[in-house]
Amino acid sequence: MLLMKERLVSPEALAKENISTRGATFQGVVVSTKAAKMAVVERQFTTKVRKYERFEKRNTKIHAHVVDGFPVKDGDIVEVAECRKISKTKSHVVTKVIGSKLITGEE
Repeated sequence: MLLMKERLVSPEALAKENISTRGATFQGVVVSTKAAKMAVVERQFTTKVRKYERFEKRNTKIHAHVVDGFPVKDGDIVEVAECRKISKTKSHVVTKVIGSKLITGEE
């Protein structure tokens, strides 16, 4: 269930921090925002297991840079784009918030 409308990061804010996006973009759910200027985004995808001719669900956590003044909370559904290496683990940047996922105890 989505609760809010889309918010975009301005190109000026990305240019101010000397970040240009390139490569892949994807959507995911923000799992953690404990670190400064960073969000941990969980991405779910399916892969085919050729041996059993079935699909399996997988997920991965990606550390993404958050531009100053752009509010991102746990549970937000965000779009993340690939960019240059910012630190040891960060090579993605949050480009827009699509909505907010209603967090319940079950998934």
